[in-house]
Amino acid sequence: MAIERKELDNRMSQIVIHNDMIYLAGQIGEGPDVKSQTASMLAEVDRLLAKADSSKSNILQAQIWLSDISTVAEMNEVWDAWIDPKNPPARACVESKLVTPDFLVEVMVTATKG
Repeated sequence: MAIERKELDNRMSQIVIHNDMIYLAGQIGEGPDVKSQTASMLAEVDRLLAKADSSKSNILQAQIWLSDISTVAEMNEVWDAWIDPKNPPARACVESKLVTPDFLVEVMVTATKG
């Protein structure tokens, strides 16, 4: 039952794998608005899951934080176009103050290997 950590620094690992479970650190995106940050963030989730031999079809749970809940429809527009409609994860989405005012959305994902 070894634990594998990938893309780590002195504070955290971006990926932690235990058995067939994959845990990603909170991911943020870049861009001037919630739609562009969501797209960038989800591209990073894709990259990290691929590095862990998985994909968005294997996401079990997603926790999403928005700095302003009024942007949920814009975030959902990008999310709905990205997520595998045959394998949607359990999901929570809440409003929260994020690390800096520039961050509009953050996601933390738990997945399994394919």
